[in-house]
Amino acid sequence: MSIEQHIEDIITSALLDKGFGVVRVQLQGSKRKTLQIMIERLDETNITVDDCADVTHIASALLDVNDPIHESYTLEVSSPGMDRPLVKLSDFERFSGSAIKVELKTPYEGSRRFQGILQGIEKNLVKVKLIPTEKDGKFNIAEFAFSDIQKAKLIPDYKA
Repeated sequence: MSIEQHIEDIITSALLDKGFGVVRVQLQGSKRKTLQIMIERLDETNITVDDCADVTHIASALLDVNDPIHESYTLEVSSPGMDRPLVKLSDFERFSGSAIKVELKTPYEGSRRFQGILQGIEKNLVKVKLIPTEKDGKFNIAEFAFSDIQKAKLIPDYKA
């Protein structure tokens, strides 16, 4: 189990009780570590600064007791923003119909980066209606194994 998964396991229950879900936990940096906890409200309203402060206090207390990181670090709590990362398999179902960017661990048909409209999931396959290329001009449906996705995020619709 990764340190990020361990931290998520420590904080998830308490945050759910307060109406928050964990989007992503990331530990970054080598000399000066930063622990980033990205949250969302379960009622799907926007995250406020007060929400981030509340979650900071809850997470700090839990992490002080459990001590999963044995060196100094900075705790950063934030909202996912408009270009929300898609991290869990359930995210790919929830945001079906949204425009996304996907980066794969290994190439698919000669490329690792794709953009398109998320069509949801089927078993462990993420389906994306790809934006047509200049070569063929067709809307192709690509199926990526969830385990092959390095990172994915929503493409914000600033007009909406």
